[in-house]
Amino acid sequence: MAGGAAFPQDGGASPVFLLRLVLEIVSANAADGTHAAHSLFNKDCTDLVRRIALFTHLLEEIRDSCGSSDNYHASASSSSASSWSADLAVALHAAKRLVSVASAFNSDNSSDGVAKRLSFQFQCVTWKLEKALGKIPYDQYQISEEVQEQVSLVRAQLRRATERYGSLNLREVSNALSQRLEKHCGCTNSEISANLDSVSENRGMMSKRCDADPKIKILEREKSSLTYSEVSLLDEIDLNGLDTVANKFPKETKKPDALVIPEDFLCPISLELMRDPVIVSTGQTYERSYIQRWIDCGNSTCPKTQQKLTKLTLTPNYVLRSLITQWCATHNIEQPSGLTNGRLKKSDGSLHDVSGDMAAIQALVCKLSSRCFKERRAAVAELRSLSKRSTDNRILIADAGAIPVLVNHLTTDDVSLQENAVTSILNLSIYENNKSLIMLAGAVPSIVQVLRAGSMEARENAAATLFSLSFVDENKIIIGASGAIPALVDLLQKGSARGKKDAATALFNLCIYQGNKGRAVRAGIVTALLKMLTDSGNCMVDEALTILSVLASNHDAKAAIINASTIPVLIDLLRTGLPRTKENASAVLLVLCKRDTESLSCLSRLGAAIPLTELTKSGTERAKRKASTLLEHLCRLQQQ
Repeated sequence: MAGGAAFPQDGGASPVFLLRLVLEIVSANAADGTHAAHSLFNKDCTDLVRRIALFTHLLEEIRDSCGSSDNYHASASSSSASSWSADLAVALHAAKRLVSVASAFNSDNSSDGVAKRLSFQFQCVTWKLEKALGKIPYDQYQISEEVQEQVSLVRAQLRRATERYGSLNLREVSNALSQRLEKHCGCTNSEISANLDSVSENRGMMSKRCDADPKIKILEREKSSLTYSEVSLLDEIDLNGLDTVANKFPKETKKPDALVIPEDFLCPISLELMRDPVIVSTGQTYERSYIQRWIDCGNSTCPKTQQKLTKLTLTPNYVLRSLITQWCATHNIEQPSGLTNGRLKKSDGSLHDVSGDMAAIQALVCKLSSRCFKERRAAVAELRSLSKRSTDNRILIADAGAIPVLVNHLTTDDVSLQENAVTSILNLSIYENNKSLIMLAGAVPSIVQVLRAGSMEARENAAATLFSLSFVDENKIIIGASGAIPALVDLLQKGSARGKKDAATALFNLCIYQGNKGRAVRAGIVTALLKMLTDSGNCMVDEALTILSVLASNHDAKAAIINASTIPVLIDLLRTGLPRTKENASAVLLVLCKRDTESLSCLSRLGAAIPLTELTKSGTERAKRKASTLLEHLCRLQQQ
């Protein structure tokens, strides 16, 4: 390809080659921007290039992990390494050709058949890109959590795009391809059959994705009529010859009987149906967790318009949420509670009869809005009691509409009412489906307010509620951005024994999300944890060590932990701690000192080799592994 990256001939492609190819695609699209604006496929090209641009960080980290190109090829001798890089190179080259052709397409002087063929090519390219990303052995490279999250997001977008383009009859495609490949490539039945094992695995992966995402089932149904060999052939499409294949399609193709989600209801980032739409300062609407993750990654522009976000405030789009809810009800799309006529549909498809006095619960919920304060207070206390007793009660209370009203009572000045309200929400959150209803009710800011200024009992239960809600990954993002972490760190330092425990468990869960680790460090969590480690009367040493081990994977948090002189404290725990404490201390030390010559030198100077050697003999199995690895690093340091 003149003026571009040469295609690799050795079956694999170096990260440098792939990165250069990505940058060529992005820069070429930017250069053709004015010309492409008149193309019928302008949006398709823009979306595809935007997704490919997000490959940059992944390829940079793989490049940095592998070092030079020569080192990469030395480490890429395995078939898996060669396979993913070659597949990605093929897909990127196909994308580059497609964007070049589609950006010049003008419906005024082109036939409808050409438009259909280009649409099919977009389907194949997005499918090929998603499959190539799925083959990358992430555990072999030092890929950060932020980039892994970004790759997961891009793969989800590519799957949705494939589904959108997937209205063509795939059986006719595969038959045409079969004839073409046999004619031009000489493929035999035995060669086709050789691909069956890998295709079977891919179908299994798709089946698992279907369980998690109902929309993918549409695509799976479309492919269900294909044999394994046909799917394999479709996967090996040569995009240079797609025009020939597409010409064999009939003029009209039957559309699948699938529900089309209105475009305004889809998040521009995830391309998924929005449940909690929010408006940013540019006026665009996104799903809350996705735009919050975008902001947490340091972005200050609107993903859709590229305008600078003058404010980072996210405003709920209640009108759109109401329209989406009505649309879901009209088209029988299951809402979070899943309760219909007193029967709950379980994940396996079976129905569970929910027992309880629904009439009595509805009467209590009505009293929550009573003008009589005593009635409201008594109703909240009774709901707290009911929600504690059984899962069925939690389902019925939520279905009766209690959650939004309980959230309103969180900001009351009455101590007893506030305590009962937050505890009721805590109890309701135990049932998994209620978590989304609590988040949709906008409960988090009010829970954080209770956490900051409520009674000690209310603060304890507010922390426990945040812990319960944070089991859902997207909620970690929303809670972290709400200001909850500084309030939890304060409770960790000044709370009751139970309050400290609740705060610690909530902080541990929230800090699993990479974007929350920096927030925790800025809130002073390292100082609080170090105090917990050195306080002889503190019974939460292991909790502190567990949180430190999660934080230490973040560069800024790791630096803060080391600068706080934590290493000497950890070495002392290796000598004097209980078996579980020694295990956790060795785990934290390994994360802090691995690939850090200065920290390893500190470890050596402080005489850590002796307690580490003892730990390899008498520690727990995990402690022995961690101690042995640390000793190996110390040994290499001395040899250097």
